[in-house]
Amino acid sequence: MNIESAAVNILKRGVDLDTKKRYTEALVCYQEGLQILVDKIKAERDDSTRSYLRKKVEEYMNRAETIKTLVIKQKEAGLFHEQVHIENDSTGHSYKTLFGRFLDDDVSFVVVEDPYIRSFHQCQNFLRLCELLVRSCTKLRHIELLTSKDNKTEKDQKSWLDNLASDLNKYRVQLIVKYSETLHDRQIILSSGWIIKIGRGLDFYKAPDNKFCLGMYDLDLRQCHETTVDIVHSKNIKQSYG
Repeated sequence: MNIESAAVNILKRGVDLDTKKRYTEALVCYQEGLQILVDKIKAERDDSTRSYLRKKVEEYMNRAETIKTLVIKQKEAGLFHEQVHIENDSTGHSYKTLFGRFLDDDVSFVVVEDPYIRSFHQCQNFLRLCELLVRSCTKLRHIELLTSKDNKTEKDQKSWLDNLASDLNKYRVQLIVKYSETLHDRQIILSSGWIIKIGRGLDFYKAPDNKFCLGMYDLDLRQCHETTVDIVHSKNIKQSYG
């Protein structure tokens, strides 16, 4: 595959997401595709090809700017809503793929509300999320987990989360764990205002067939249970949680 067709594939994906009103995902594709085309223009010697590529860059750049403006307006009005439907047995839905685009220097704290961070694999899912947060959010200072206890795993749960808290301290990130017996909502709240609501919480991945199969560690290759992810934005996060 040559450089230009690689860009075309990414931009086509952007158009598809754009059509489905998954605007923030479309923006990521447009930006990636545009960067490839801009690099191609710099190396291209044929004037007609350069002219054609410049026209395409301008076309997609205008659309990207339109989407950016639309997203800003929807956020300001409290109307932003993006939905991703994860089909049963589908792959390509790691935490990074689903909402990594919102994890940046604007995030200083994260609140995770999920009643099922109790068993070993559920606590590992939370660990994976913490790894992603630490790598992506350079100004992250604390993570708050609101979950529930289970009589069978309570002692282990505390040990696992204590170990994680100790390790996060090395990165100057504090882990605050709170428990609720009535918690039902499942959502990830970012200090930047983004709220990611996953129907099944963090635990929507199917168990791998064995410990030596693809998807054991790379969650983009892991099959999923059916669930829906809703992404909204609130301007009042810092007042409510900060």
